[in-house]
Amino acid sequence: MRATFPTAARLHRPTEYVAALKGRRIARGAMFVLTTPRTPTAPEQTARLGLVIAKRYAALAVTRNAIKRVLREAFRHQRHLLPACDLVFRLHSKVGPITLTQLKRQVRAEADALLAKAQQQ
Repeated sequence: MRATFPTAARLHRPTEYVAALKGRRIARGAMFVLTTPRTPTAPEQTARLGLVIAKRYAALAVTRNAIKRVLREAFRHQRHLLPACDLVFRLHSKVGPITLTQLKRQVRAEADALLAKAQQQ
């Protein structure tokens, strides 16, 4: 199966984000919280991804964009294994003074761990 990230696999509306953020927490890591809505809003055919990367936790645009890029890539590779629901990654702690390469490795490791927990749900 090709690992793609079509528009059908993304959250688009603010109401979709609100439902997921007010929903239940699937997992929490050192940097991210993974949440999903309590009740599905619409019957999705596949898992959908939303990202909330606040400027107060990652001040530089380069850092925020790198985090989002890595999270999308991790989701893209595991999308076919995930249940058909909305998943929102929210950054909840400040990014420390580390290099971008170290940050990308740390984000990818945590994203893979959180998505593995989501597969078990």
